[in-house]
Amino acid sequence: MQMNFNAIDWEQIWRQAKSESSFRGSNTDFWDRRAPCFSRAAAKNDYSEQFIGIISPQPHWTVLDVGCGAGTLAIPMASSVSTVTAMDFSDAMLDLLQKQCNEKDIANIRIVKGAWEDDWHELGIEIHDLVIASRSFVMKDIRNAVLKLNAFARERVCISAFVDSGPFDRELLKFIGRDFKPGQDYIYLYNFLRQTGHYVNVRFTVHKQHKTYADHQEAADAVRWMLDATTPEETEKLLLYLESKLIRKNGGWQMPCPHIVRWAVMWWEKE
Repeated sequence: MQMNFNAIDWEQIWRQAKSESSFRGSNTDFWDRRAPCFSRAAAKNDYSEQFIGIISPQPHWTVLDVGCGAGTLAIPMASSVSTVTAMDFSDAMLDLLQKQCNEKDIANIRIVKGAWEDDWHELGIEIHDLVIASRSFVMKDIRNAVLKLNAFARERVCISAFVDSGPFDRELLKFIGRDFKPGQDYIYLYNFLRQTGHYVNVRFTVHKQHKTYADHQEAADAVRWMLDATTPEETEKLLLYLESKLIRKNGGWQMPCPHIVRWAVMWWEKE
């Protein structure tokens, strides 16, 4: 019996995955608290280099970076395109981005505080050649989000999304007693886009994360974002887990094996 692809409600599957996801970090307080840690982590991996290599920026492009964070893409992309509009709802992230722009004398990044649900016209957002939602496409209502990205894109839309468990450490979460459900895997979004008439290209970034920490406390602080809030018992288990895993290497502490993280970079051309 042949399955009817169009009979599957991929939008509903995405919403269900969102509601069941173990990750709850979707409000401004979470990202304001985690901004410095995320900014440091982003600077130590090659995600931005791989992402930019995939999309091949053009010098004439104007770029809208939705959920820009502290400038993971906006900062390195600024030298390759005409202008970047960097939008995020976290004041702490935008402060870090502004600091980098000042330090590096970058003048072609416009910083805008805004969220997915805001009226982007009221924020002064105009149509851009390329619209990016890099690792920020985590809302329930993907239909309106895609419509919004399309409406503000002149040439291309690009989204990057979770693959499998993404940056989460399943073993750690299991050790402290938390069930892990990764949530919104890229394949649900890809199938929804195909179902709604988008002919999407897909490539993957691959990162072997083998971070070095000064001590066990620094390691705990670096991975605590996976848990959002922790109980005293969970904090104790987290430290026990790290003590059992971390090994002395390169003057610091590392996990014995690198953690491999993949992101799906999906893009389509406006027709």
